[in-house]
Amino acid sequence: MKTLQIDIVSDVACPWCAIGYKRLEQAMAELDGELAFKIEWKAFRLNPDMPPEGEPILEHLCNKYGQSAADTRAAQTNLMTLAAGLGLNFNKAQERRAQDTFDAHRLLMWARDQGKQTELKLALFDSYFGHARNPADREVLRDAAESVGLSGEAAAEVLASGQFADEVVAEERLYKQAGVSGVPAFIVNGRYMIAGAQEPATLVEAFREIASEAAD
Repeated sequence: MKTLQIDIVSDVACPWCAIGYKRLEQAMAELDGELAFKIEWKAFRLNPDMPPEGEPILEHLCNKYGQSAADTRAAQTNLMTLAAGLGLNFNKAQERRAQDTFDAHRLLMWARDQGKQTELKLALFDSYFGHARNPADREVLRDAAESVGLSGEAAAEVLASGQFADEVVAEERLYKQAGVSGVPAFIVNGRYMIAGAQEPATLVEAFREIASEAAD
């Protein structure tokens, strides 16, 4: 059975990254027994210049996209409904604050080495969108690590040490130079990019085509 390597360029603060992963899960389930998958999460920050206090999400989105408050709130409500249909907890999506996620990405690199990267990523999505917890807060990050069976003490040590900082910066630079301007982006076998939170059927078709090309 062929194995596809899928590198998911994403941010903890990106709702479409959570939705995109759930759709990816559905596609992988449909291809169970036909293709195998190896998943790795790659760093991309939506708000690298955000000050420590962050910004209320609705205000931030209004300013970013030039939308009215009513339109922004309606779009977020629709997003919450879509997420719920996929089994995601977005209950406090409109109460969250836009934040920089640099430390979250550092911790995710550490979790990768512990074999728990996807579990931690999903826990961070739940923490941020479901509970409006600050992904820049190191206690929040420690709690998320502990919730997936990682050592809270080890996580705190990683965060305090600055470990993986250079790697996060380098990874972001790599993908921006490769043409990634928005997330999620799914890089398959290091060669093919699927941009956005595509529907499961679209992913299934793409994965089959890539696997077929790899066989030629």
